[in-house]
Amino acid sequence: MTRLETAPCAENPLVPPRQSQSAARVGKVADCHRKRQAVVYVRQSTPQQVVEHRESLARQYALQERAIGLGWSAPNVMVLDDDLGQSGCGSSRRDGFQRLLVDVAQDRVGLILALEMSRLARNSKDWHNLFDVCAVRNTLLADEDGIYDPLDINDRLILGMKGIMSEMELHVMKSRLERGRRNKAARGELYHAVPWGYVLLPGRVVEQDPDEQVRAVVRLVFDKFQELGSAYAVLRYLRRHDIKLPKRDSAGRLVWRVASESILQTQLSHPIYAGAYSWGRRYWQTRVAADGSIIRVRRSHVWEEWPVLLLNHVPAYISWERYLENREKLRNNTLRPTTKGTPRGGTALLSGVLHCGCGRKMQVDYGSTGAARYACSRRRFAATDPVCGGLAARVLDRLVIAQLLKALSPAALELSVQAAEHACQERTRLDEQFRQRVDRAVYEEWANEDTQPMG
Repeated sequence: MTRLETAPCAENPLVPPRQSQSAARVGKVADCHRKRQAVVYVRQSTPQQVVEHRESLARQYALQERAIGLGWSAPNVMVLDDDLGQSGCGSSRRDGFQRLLVDVAQDRVGLILALEMSRLARNSKDWHNLFDVCAVRNTLLADEDGIYDPLDINDRLILGMKGIMSEMELHVMKSRLERGRRNKAARGELYHAVPWGYVLLPGRVVEQDPDEQVRAVVRLVFDKFQELGSAYAVLRYLRRHDIKLPKRDSAGRLVWRVASESILQTQLSHPIYAGAYSWGRRYWQTRVAADGSIIRVRRSHVWEEWPVLLLNHVPAYISWERYLENREKLRNNTLRPTTKGTPRGGTALLSGVLHCGCGRKMQVDYGSTGAARYACSRRRFAATDPVCGGLAARVLDRLVIAQLLKALSPAALELSVQAAEHACQERTRLDEQFRQRVDRAVYEEWANEDTQPMG
């Protein structure tokens, strides 16, 4: 008979005090508890722990024998392992914990067993909620140290201290890991992955991709963005000419994929292409929703507030000044009252660049007839609010076109020559892209033939 299964023997003066305390703990289990289920709650914090920490998992499942030893029949012992791979810092994503609360509230559970109390919860709100419900329904809790009755004031004190210690332990572990990450990031050595166009070598060394075609495509995207001024325009250019973007898989093999907006936005906004190492560009902001739930939202810092920024840390494709220009251009391309926005469809020439005398941006209104008109974007909340006047777009557009042609007419020949040179450069660039794709196809075909077994 194990120590926890020893019968009460307070009358025997020869029993040591330690054994008397154990007997008292076992005496908390009554027939009213055994008539209900014993629940073995199994949890590990991450999927990696589930795969690698097999000994801890085996010890948790072995608690079934503990419940049987305390008087429960095997069919009346339920193992609840729905929360494997889930952190105990909250209960919103732990379906097993929510199910346990429901079963306790419906008076189906007489005993809850866990390897340690931190398996059940690692924050005070969930923990106190659990053992308060257990107190109402006279449900016992047990871990490797003993059995606890939430109705007993001394056991409630122990359970409360265990809950505080579990929460504090989680905070200490997070703080230790976060300080280690910050220290490694401050040296510019914390890399989870690198964007396309770069490779991560052994020793946490970052270099430009050794493939010539990959580097050429990276430079092409930056050159076209500087020329066209919009990520969408670059996207249309790449798709029109069937230029795909590279990515290396986990084995290091090149995979060519169709260009997308998210891929281009990542390249144009990532500081590593300017040779800078950064850490902490984004952060989590916690807020409370209308229904009382906690929501975490991903936010971005302005670059001046990045915790770590090391310039000239890796080989660069563009300069830092050009990177800041690209960021500002991307910001101005967004459709906001304070930004210019990108050119859109329609006949209006000055969309997004006109501002009213009150300081607000003027927007284009085509109306039912389709005739463009520039109007102030100020909103009226009452009939007595002041209203800014507008004007027909054709009047102002004609004036701007006339002034533009007048300014460009002396340099018309020079501009024509520049346009011809630009067209020639564009054809050369596209020919180079096509040649590299042909060379890669020929090489891959040759490599496949070379690796085929001899007939």
